[in-house]
Amino acid sequence: MGKIVSLDDAVSHRKKLRDEGKKVVFTNGTFDIVHRGHVEYLNKARKYGDILCVGLNSDESVRSIKGNGRPIMKQDDRAYLLANLVSVDYVVIFTEETPLKLIQALLPDVLVKGADWPVEKIIGKDIVEQHGGTVKTIELSPGRSSTSIIETIIERSAYFHK
Repeated sequence: MGKIVSLDDAVSHRKKLRDEGKKVVFTNGTFDIVHRGHVEYLNKARKYGDILCVGLNSDESVRSIKGNGRPIMKQDDRAYLLANLVSVDYVVIFTEETPLKLIQALLPDVLVKGADWPVEKIIGKDIVEQHGGTVKTIELSPGRSSTSIIETIIERSAYFHK
């Protein structure tokens, strides 16, 4: 089995990991234009357990959240990049706007989001805690975001096209 897996494969593998006493960490995002901030975030998330599973919004999901101009990178490319990070064990692409269905199916031991999310608004928090898991937030790397990278490209493009 590779690192990019279906929900069914992730759930099946999750059961084996639980039997082995492994702690599974889950986080999610669009990860459009994967950058240093993403890598730092995922490295920190991985430290909360033995296995890091990343839920990745599909192209359709990203468009519904961020608008028709996004994502910049297609889901297969984003998944490939994430799967090739040392800290990431599994990537599951989901089509819904939120990872709720994925969280309900996986029941991770630790649910991680960026500290820009108020803990009480983290999708799946209640489910994870009801099943004995914990929710953690991670400070994001300042000044590093896909949106800021896109804005910089637009600004510089306008400069060069004068």
